[in-house]
Amino acid sequence: MKTILFQGDSITDCLRYREDPYHLGSGYAVITAGRIGVNFPGKYRFLNKGIGGNRSVDLYARVKCDIIALKPDILTILIGVNDTWHELAHQNGVSVERYEQLYDMLLCDVKAALPQTKIVLLEPFVLPGSGVEPYYDAFAQDVRNRQVVSKRLADKHGLSYVFLQKTLENFAQKTSNDNVLLDGVHPSPTGHALIADALYRVLEPIL
Repeated sequence: MKTILFQGDSITDCLRYREDPYHLGSGYAVITAGRIGVNFPGKYRFLNKGIGGNRSVDLYARVKCDIIALKPDILTILIGVNDTWHELAHQNGVSVERYEQLYDMLLCDVKAALPQTKIVLLEPFVLPGSGVEPYYDAFAQDVRNRQVVSKRLADKHGLSYVFLQKTLENFAQKTSNDNVLLDGVHPSPTGHALIADALYRVLEPIL
């Protein structure tokens, strides 16, 4: 049986039960896993190692234990929003330049250790919301810069990429921002479903 690993911050973590290594939380990871399980029965097992609050520097620090040691056949990564948020809220973020360096190092390490692993990067995103209201303009610009970086790294390493910002924006225009992202960052059930749909479309050809 092959392994799919979901990696990232709280958006991926989504209240997973840490004592159960196969618990996937209540977000896009479990929705995506369910759809894959229906369409490819018995072919994959799923792991979620997202950790709430993680920045790129935190994810890189655990690349060996929480990615390489698990030997996933497919790895998905969504990281970056906390690099911005922690800087604006606590002056403890990660610059865009350092984000690119760390993300690139992580991808190089994974590819060197696991050359057969297929890697999918997800676009970081933000919408206006209560959690980012005090500094939304600066927050949105910084996230846009990280979107450019993550796509550039996907292209550099020949990886699949999941665009999310426009998908979430377009749906929010039909309803409201908080119907998609509860606080501008963390998805609602609807937001997680939209992310899962976009991720599945990219994963399906490589499953």
